[in-house]
Amino acid sequence: MIITRTPFRISFFGGGTDYPGWYREHGGAVLATSIDKYCYLTCRYLPPFFEHRIRVVYSRIENCNSLEEIEHPSVRETLRFLDVQRGVEIHHDGDLPARSGMGSSSAFTVGLLHALYALKGRMPGKHQLATESIQLEQEILKETVGSQDQVTAAYGGFNHIAFHPSGEISVRPMILPPARLEELGSHLMLFYTGIKRTAARVAETYVPNLQAKRRQLRILRDMVEEATSILSGPGDIQAFGDLLHEAWQAKRAMSNSISSGEIDELYETARAAGALGGKITGAGGGGFLLLFAPPRHHAHIREKLDGLLHVPFNFETSGSQVVFFDPERDYTAVEEDTRLRKITAFREWQAQGTAPAEDVRLEGTAGNLVKVDF
Repeated sequence: MIITRTPFRISFFGGGTDYPGWYREHGGAVLATSIDKYCYLTCRYLPPFFEHRIRVVYSRIENCNSLEEIEHPSVRETLRFLDVQRGVEIHHDGDLPARSGMGSSSAFTVGLLHALYALKGRMPGKHQLATESIQLEQEILKETVGSQDQVTAAYGGFNHIAFHPSGEISVRPMILPPARLEELGSHLMLFYTGIKRTAARVAETYVPNLQAKRRQLRILRDMVEEATSILSGPGDIQAFGDLLHEAWQAKRAMSNSISSGEIDELYETARAAGALGGKITGAGGGGFLLLFAPPRHHAHIREKLDGLLHVPFNFETSGSQVVFFDPERDYTAVEEDTRLRKITAFREWQAQGTAPAEDVRLEGTAGNLVKVDF
């Protein structure tokens, strides 16, 4: 059995310039960090004693006998990508809800790819995990997603990530004094808006026409370097918050779907309560609201946003990891033997001389059960 732990992320600046339709011509960059909220994937080869060959457990449960039956697109195509021939069982658990702007779908892909490689006895590097996850999402699944989420999930840490026209991606860790990093963390607040959305659907409102957004994207790209200078310099860190506000205004101008009246009202309420800047994480439209505010204003902001769930977090440095590895018995030969023979169908036991048991389900509360025939 293998368990991988892959972090979610927060992107501060540069989002939008990480789409290949843009950076393959102009280059791009983002400033992003992984946080201590994770996606967990548990994988094992399924022993050959079940009527299904593949079991996938997430918000749904899928019991399948072939890849084509799997409805979860990332699971289906990752198994196909690695040519997994044996039966497998996959369980997903996450610290944060899906479709919330924290890079959850890419963390899932990176974590699953990592787990299946480990199941096959291989140890992929962080670069391989990032690039193959990008390939899976962008080229195989044809999703309208950028390239920063996969990189941050794979590498972990607080990084300046550059996307070159050649397609090369370079990751440069932000080297900051511990006191400066702690100061930044103490100014950040994260709230869950409760609005779920699919990032690709929001991105589809502006990504196909990125060339028309050249001005905003160039501004967003330049802000990455400015933010890096602010953090690396001796100046007041509140300039970082002011820059976040400018970036949010530029990002909002790219599409009407990035924000909404409800989100704007929440943001302005937080600003009136002492926040200097902030943004909706990810592609926009909902999910989490990230705020930058002096610590003395945090209690007041929480009071004004009392209808939202406040989510404390810390920075993370490890990226995707195998956190549990326990080799199990190899049933390859048994599976092959089973495939070649016609195995008697599984069935329920019944006592001799009795009628076959009814296929029934009991419904109701204790003491008041109702038999329901199928």
